[in-house]
Amino acid sequence: MRGAELRYGERTVWSGLDLDVAAGEFVAVLGSNGSGKTSLLKVLLGLRRLSAGTVTVGGRPPRRGSDLIGYVPQHRSVPPHTPLRARDLVRLGVDWHRWGPRLPDPAARRRVRDALRDVGAEAFADVPIELLSGGELQRVRVAQALASDPRLLLCDEPLASLDAAHQRTVSELVGRRCREHGTAVVFVTHEVEPVLPFADRVLRMPGEPGAEAA
Repeated sequence: MRGAELRYGERTVWSGLDLDVAAGEFVAVLGSNGSGKTSLLKVLLGLRRLSAGTVTVGGRPPRRGSDLIGYVPQHRSVPPHTPLRARDLVRLGVDWHRWGPRLPDPAARRRVRDALRDVGAEAFADVPIELLSGGELQRVRVAQALASDPRLLLCDEPLASLDAAHQRTVSELVGRRCREHGTAVVFVTHEVEPVLPFADRVLRMPGEPGAEAA
């Protein structure tokens, strides 16, 4: 990002943001509510355009559905009777969230199996996602984000509403992916302590124009 600025109407969320995230680097993004942390991820996901400045991911402008990027959302409950098992949710990460009938694909099945194994979720691969605990569901969401083997992993407060043990587990899963696979990580969080052992840098969004990196 170079000279990046984001405005909503007359309100400037942040401006003058220069940011490089290298392969294998873990950047934690901190800041108060309304400081533009999630908006930063939306820009990187290609869901929101900058008001000024430039942004590239892997040398190209970000776009929706890019397999260069994996995304882990906040923990949220699943609507009752959602017709998905854990392995089905991960498969959406392979198929870029396309719905509908699919032809048998042994390579895709292997990727799903490997992603579940990497986050320690093989035991509940066939469990309906509505029956998973909060920590189990976040493991599966991390697996979904990693199933396309992304170069950049974006995490939007994935520790929210989890207990301390599951916060550590999710942080460790993301940190291990960063170290072992050279995946760049941008991790938005309010829960600082579980993430600090893995963070190379901290980007603090001050809630006013400009942002400070440390």
